[in-house]
Amino acid sequence: MAQRHLDPTDRAPAKATAHPHPHPASDTDALASYLRAQATEFLRALRRHRESGAAPNGASPATRSAAPTAPPTTHVDTARALRRAARRLSGTLHTFQPLLDADWAEGMRPELAWLSGTLAMEHAYASRLDRLLQALHRLSGSSPLPSPRPVSGMARSTAPPPTTPPTAHPDRGNLTVGAAKAGALLDRQLTLARTRAHSTALQALGSSRFHAVADKVALLASEVPLRATGPLTAPAAATPTDIRPLATAAEDRLTDAVAALPLVTAGSPYNAQALVHGLSPDPSPHPQDAPWHQVRLLLRLHRYALEVLTGEATGPTAGTDADDDCADVRLLAAGEALDRHRDASEAAAAAAQAARTPRIAPATAYALGVLHADQRHEVEAARYAFQHSWHKEPIRLP
Repeated sequence: MAQRHLDPTDRAPAKATAHPHPHPASDTDALASYLRAQATEFLRALRRHRESGAAPNGASPATRSAAPTAPPTTHVDTARALRRAARRLSGTLHTFQPLLDADWAEGMRPELAWLSGTLAMEHAYASRLDRLLQALHRLSGSSPLPSPRPVSGMARSTAPPPTTPPTAHPDRGNLTVGAAKAGALLDRQLTLARTRAHSTALQALGSSRFHAVADKVALLASEVPLRATGPLTAPAAATPTDIRPLATAAEDRLTDAVAALPLVTAGSPYNAQALVHGLSPDPSPHPQDAPWHQVRLLLRLHRYALEVLTGEATGPTAGTDADDDCADVRLLAAGEALDRHRDASEAAAAAAQAARTPRIAPATAYALGVLHADQRHEVEAARYAFQHSWHKEPIRLP
């Protein structure tokens, strides 16, 4: 039997506000208000997910049979909202952990990270397949490649069908021969991975582990466990503690990580050295990618800290899987470049993995090799775009 979670949204206003004050606040009241707002968004998304008919495993059969059937976009939106709130909660707990109850924060943060990561996998595989098929279609100029097969449930792909292909160029003849088989191979491998991720997400949403996380989030929506005493906090009767030093520390970590990146190499739109590892048979992740992935995570933490300081708990971008909205145009552009970097690097790894499939035709292996090189060039283009946007002066939208 599914557990019933405390849901303050039954008596909450239509839209939660991150902070009641008209001006940005920098004390623990702003932190507590932001955490409560994100917890409320999490519970709203969970309630929409249940009302849409996608009751998780563990819900009663009567509840599943009585629930109405919702369009696929509803499942996509609710899953995205759950991930978005879980990421913001986990990131905020990481940045401002010294101001929170230590045992509670240490136990809560990894559970939220597990949930957001589990819910993100199905969409990641679907987006990766769509990206690779479109790249194959663009490179070969061949007939339309097969669209990703839909998966019933929470995160069905809503990508539009491929457009009418251009006439194949004579120089693309060898690539065109293997492009269809390469696309079919990628479709089989990534669709299988996506189906498994879908099943894992459904099992996670019906597990006792998820119910425990949801119960803790429900309590967080009404009471934030701030530390009463400690080196960075003051007694409850004293003046609330300033949270700006911790937000500044998050920004400093981001700045240091960016300073360690090879931006001189990324200043060129073509980095031949980055392709050397991709031509080797080593299946390990690309050694140049890890520092960029780390910068992407630190940039996300910095943006969450800014949201806490400004009291802006922005909503998700309509029609995208973007986790963040940001008033700083510079940070927004940098984040988009790093997202493209992550997507292209993972797509290149998927193409390389498919090329290692035993007993594939030479034309198929050739098409996958061209696809891998194309995605690695996309990686370099994303690095170039990041360094171009990062060195701009900060510009905030009105």
